[in-house]
Amino acid sequence: MLALINLIAFFLVLAYGLYLACHVVYSRYLFIKLGKKPDVKDDFGARINLMLENVVFHKKLLKDKKSGVMHVVMFYGFIILQFGAIELIVKGLVKGFELPFGSAHKYFSLMQEITAFLILAAVGYAFYRRYVEKLKRLKRGFKSGLVLLFISTLMATVLLSLAFEQLWLGHEASGFAPISSAIAAIFAGISETAAAALFYVFWWLHLLILLAFAVYVPQSKHAHLIFAPVNVWFKKLGPAGKLSSIDFEDETQEVFGVGKIEDFTQTQLIDLYACVECGRCTNMCPASGTGKMLSPMDLITKMRDHLTEKGAVVTSRTPWMPSFAFANATANQLAFQAGEAAAASEGAAASIYDKNLIGDVITEQELWACTTCRNCEDQCPVMNEHVDKIIDMRRYLVMTEGSMPQEAQRALNNIERQGNPWGINRKDRMKWIEGLNGQYEVPTVQNTEEFEYLFWVGSMGSFDIRSQKISQAFVKLMHEAGVKFAILGNEEKNSGDTARRIGNEFLFQQLAQENIALFQAYGVKKIVTCDPHAFNTFKNEYPEFGLEAEVYHHSELLAEWVREGRLKPTKEVKERITYHDSCYLGRYNEIYDRPRQILEAIPGVEIAEMKRSGCDSMCCGAGGGLMWMEEHEGTRVNVARTEQALEVKPTAIASACPYCLTMMNDGVKMKELEEQVKTRDIAEILADAI
Repeated sequence: MLALINLIAFFLVLAYGLYLACHVVYSRYLFIKLGKKPDVKDDFGARINLMLENVVFHKKLLKDKKSGVMHVVMFYGFIILQFGAIELIVKGLVKGFELPFGSAHKYFSLMQEITAFLILAAVGYAFYRRYVEKLKRLKRGFKSGLVLLFISTLMATVLLSLAFEQLWLGHEASGFAPISSAIAAIFAGISETAAAALFYVFWWLHLLILLAFAVYVPQSKHAHLIFAPVNVWFKKLGPAGKLSSIDFEDETQEVFGVGKIEDFTQTQLIDLYACVECGRCTNMCPASGTGKMLSPMDLITKMRDHLTEKGAVVTSRTPWMPSFAFANATANQLAFQAGEAAAASEGAAASIYDKNLIGDVITEQELWACTTCRNCEDQCPVMNEHVDKIIDMRRYLVMTEGSMPQEAQRALNNIERQGNPWGINRKDRMKWIEGLNGQYEVPTVQNTEEFEYLFWVGSMGSFDIRSQKISQAFVKLMHEAGVKFAILGNEEKNSGDTARRIGNEFLFQQLAQENIALFQAYGVKKIVTCDPHAFNTFKNEYPEFGLEAEVYHHSELLAEWVREGRLKPTKEVKERITYHDSCYLGRYNEIYDRPRQILEAIPGVEIAEMKRSGCDSMCCGAGGGLMWMEEHEGTRVNVARTEQALEVKPTAIASACPYCLTMMNDGVKMKELEEQVKTRDIAEILADAI
């Protein structure tokens, strides 16, 4: 009779627990379906590789070695323990049950106990990191502690159940069950009946916690266990950080950009539930690190909560389960009100929720703090993409509402009128050539019959006095290497990167089409530029609009020419140089080694790496159109980055981006160290050595 009651209770509890878990997961699925259908690129092989790298081998997770190893232990530990969990559950229904592994079962038992111990150790380390070491990026609320309590209790009940089963069945202690045997030894004097009773106490406790955990996971930050693999699978393929385009020929569109949560695509909304709230994104964010309101993690979690609330209204489904326990939760109350309103009159439900995505959930202040550096995305272990969401919301502000900072509006107006953000007369684009004093010819495409490379000088290289020296140095090096090149001269426009990142997609597409038409008219096959922003735009975004030319950054060609011996740096440049990685060269295009190879080839140069370098390099603060806007919160990003550079005591700070160089130069000036520390482009340093 007791066995029958136990069996009936087991199936009732199991059914209820699975019902609650499925209700929560299906609700989230319906909320995600509110988004627009995405244009998912079919490439099975590429997606399998993504899954292998980031789900199986934890490439992104292991960027932080300590927490990475801890999570690997938990991840694979739980997979291994699933077999033991099946066996343990059946043990409570069939006395003495064992999986049919024959003589190998003892090794299976040993593996299960070692794994349970390792997971307990990992939980202990997680507790230490969060509550003792108190890592700034980790939250320390009740919910985070609850997960650790769930996991540790699950492991403890496994070992205790096995220990009391051993006493109940009268089995001898075994070296293949070392932990449960040690526990059993402590309680060796109890009766068989007491051992059986204690076995069922811990067996039921294990089952209830397991089901509670299954219900809790999809409605907590641990929903990433379900949604992160899906998120990785549906990740956008193609160039890193490539933004989606708007079809302006679609006359049905009345709104441009994203002003409502459901205007995001479904794959973008998966990001929201995949977030693990580890804080790695915010920890690396230059805006957050310098006291700005923006936190990439908070941006995602606020949108997630907003989607949950709005989804509850639209679907009338209670997102928090069991509903009686969460009757006071806002989203559950909204779902109940929506259900009543829908029953009363069609369409009435929509009126009970009036939160705006931009303004009530995400502030404009947060959106305009982003430098689009992608440090957040590079760090995210579940491959969330933050920048495209920010740009989509900027697009709504700029193109639908006409709202943007005054400095951004001025820069866009100047680009429209004169082809550069300062509004300098477009006819002055070639004045930088005067700095060469007639010693080096700079042919234009209009007056030369043959050229290999079109040198895209860019707005910075043409108009900014400091950046003009980079253009001049590169011209000297191209002559030294015997390269045939030409420039567009006064016909050159703006690349459109600034317009696109600020949110004026229409202006960007107009410039892209005009520039591509110009390239085609002059038969351009190869483009080289010193500007990583133009380089990224031409290489990764223009092909969608018809560009077929090869695109190079000057660091790529300079490194190649040095390697080939076309450029021979023989003069000593006695400098201790720290190299600052440009975001649009590094994280967007994986170019980290070429600039360093150039510096390494120069006699006398000593390279000193900053603490944050390579893929972890901090932004200079100029990206995302912020070059043309003032910072009104916290510390200036360029000053913070300059301070990081000064920590290694360089005599020069090198870069391969005119934007970065300007920001670092300003930072050095603000620290009043311009006499001691130079700021130079790699082309200028290489030119000095030749």
